[in-house]
Amino acid sequence: MTNAPFPLSRRTLLAGLGGAALAGLPLPGSAQTAAPRKALTLRATIGSAVLKAGGEPVARPMLALAEAVVLRRGDEVAVRFENRLAQPALLGWRGIDGVAAAEPLVGRQPVPPGGNDGFIVPLRSAGTLLVDLRLAADGGPAPMPALPLVVQETSPPQVDGDEVVLIEDARLGSDGRPLAAGTDSGDAPWLYTINGKPTAEIVLRPNGRFRLRFINACQRNVIALRIDDHDVRVIALDSQPAEPFLARNGTLVLAPGTRVDVLLDATRPPGTTSAITLLDGGKPTPIARLVTSSEPALRPAPLPPSAPLPDNGLPAQLPLASALRVELPLGALTSAQLDWFAPGKFTPAAGPAFQVKRGRTVVLALVNRATMPMIFHLHGHHFRLLDRLDDGWKPFWLDTLAIDAGQTQRIAFAAEYPGLWLMEAFAAKWSAPRLLRSYVVT
Repeated sequence: MTNAPFPLSRRTLLAGLGGAALAGLPLPGSAQTAAPRKALTLRATIGSAVLKAGGEPVARPMLALAEAVVLRRGDEVAVRFENRLAQPALLGWRGIDGVAAAEPLVGRQPVPPGGNDGFIVPLRSAGTLLVDLRLAADGGPAPMPALPLVVQETSPPQVDGDEVVLIEDARLGSDGRPLAAGTDSGDAPWLYTINGKPTAEIVLRPNGRFRLRFINACQRNVIALRIDDHDVRVIALDSQPAEPFLARNGTLVLAPGTRVDVLLDATRPPGTTSAITLLDGGKPTPIARLVTSSEPALRPAPLPPSAPLPDNGLPAQLPLASALRVELPLGALTSAQLDWFAPGKFTPAAGPAFQVKRGRTVVLALVNRATMPMIFHLHGHHFRLLDRLDDGWKPFWLDTLAIDAGQTQRIAFAAEYPGLWLMEAFAAKWSAPRLLRSYVVT
């Protein structure tokens, strides 16, 4: 297929995100031999990156693995976090459910400069995870980084390549240094990087099948990625398998923190290139290209359609009729929102937005009363996006959702994990504050 360039407004981005444009402990009921505990050391330090083509390297905080480790579903991981920055740092996780020991500001507190922290994470699910240092970093001296982690399936799909595609944004102050989110950026232009560089080239061998794990690691921005000349088959969203579907016009819409796994078959003639274009409501930005190599084909013909990814054990059904229903206003600072806290003012003793018995379904009505899109992120559990009439749900799970200005979206999840869990909300604006509430599963 060939996709002609088209203007994409922020409202169109959000409309696509709400629709189909969109890791242990032994698993319950299974008899497994406990695997040896794996060590995972995450290190926050100062590094450098080139943020624009032809630009000079810029110093900025980085989050990296001390050494490579292969993670698989069912592993139990001993996490060690080393903070070598000159400011406190707090780990946040996307893609792990029910791990109370890792919950920021509840199970874990910011680690001081030069300090270390450690805890255990059971990887109950396979998928594309994201770890970052952003929850408590608004208004700090520098923008904080994100790090992707891949947890392999026990029976992964047949692919000839598996690559993470990490999209990050930056804005530079008048002194040329990157600005922290939650601060006034004025008219500083947006800069985007892909896997830490201004552009990237992804090579596909003819008749091969490739898994690309797209991650929006932008600070606040909702983005779309348009992939020309290829059928883009989505197989997972936010670390959970989805019923495979083709992305409309080869376009993926991602809220900040969203992860989308896709399969691409290299069916283009050898030597041809196809653009990957980033759209954020402004001028389209060519950020990468796919190159079909001139090497011999991997096989005589492309592979047949792939089966869905193995299920991670989330419930097949959610009993909506008996669900606890809660309306959760977002955006406008009204009397109904006085319980939202900045991370620096949040304490576990703060009253939860709701309390629910373990095993019950929760339906949240996310009401955006702001004049701009809001981003909502649920800790502890994945959720389903409900249909407009509450008579069903989309065929995928999410942990992050963007809600357009003046709109209401309903989500549902099974409250499986006891504990106190966070909910995050912030506007899709660089200077917007990050706000928190909590909920309790008993």
